[in-house]
Amino acid sequence: MLAERHKKTGRKNLENRQPAARATPSAEPSTAPTPMNLVKSKQRVADHGEVFTPLWMVEAMLDLVKGETERIDSRFLEPACGSGNFLVQILRRKLAAVEFKFGKSDFEKRHYSLLALMCIYGIELLPDNIAECRENMLEILAEYLKLDKSDGLYRAASHVLSQNLIHGDALTMRGSDGQPITFAEWGYLGKGKFQRRDFRFDVLTGSSAFSAEGSLFANLGKHEIFTPTKIYPPMTMSELAAEWVATQMPQEVV
Repeated sequence: MLAERHKKTGRKNLENRQPAARATPSAEPSTAPTPMNLVKSKQRVADHGEVFTPLWMVEAMLDLVKGETERIDSRFLEPACGSGNFLVQILRRKLAAVEFKFGKSDFEKRHYSLLALMCIYGIELLPDNIAECRENMLEILAEYLKLDKSDGLYRAASHVLSQNLIHGDALTMRGSDGQPITFAEWGYLGKGKFQRRDFRFDVLTGSSAFSAEGSLFANLGKHEIFTPTKIYPPMTMSELAAEWVATQMPQEVV
């Protein structure tokens, strides 16, 4: 969304690393950080051009699309998400909207909080950053809903993050395994049911050329461009949690 990585990768990863650890989902103002907060190491700057954006700037940039950041089902993609400082603040704003609309219903609050998480996406080149990003996002959700690791929602959220936050390169549009990046589009059907459809990232980004005015395919319907690679049957939170457990079992056995 708001950042690009630079130097060897051709992108500039603009983010700050300020792990959020608060029970309330709303964002807090911050003074500009010292230069020591803006890089992990000089070597990483040299190798990847990794420089972090201060929190005050993150908030100012998000305020440019304030209404969307506060809409539960609006979708955001950060193509160089780092450890997730843009995404963390977006999640905080979305959870504040959940609290305002559904705070009195535990059932709705839990399900719409998961939907808020489902609508946030990221791609990151460096493995330690993407791991931190998933941890930071999960921590925000867990603290807001007071979840522990045994909670089905905690496990469902872990599964969603594994699908939405991708270790890969947004320029080549391929994951760390060399395969084309695929994103899951999530929707809440109500009554505890979620719908998932998968789309290839390169197809989604390339579709803009087809719809350009004057192009041969300008009149092609969106339904013909945005064809999912896979459609899943509706799933409950428990079923999403089971998906996560199934992926972790081989690691636990070892």
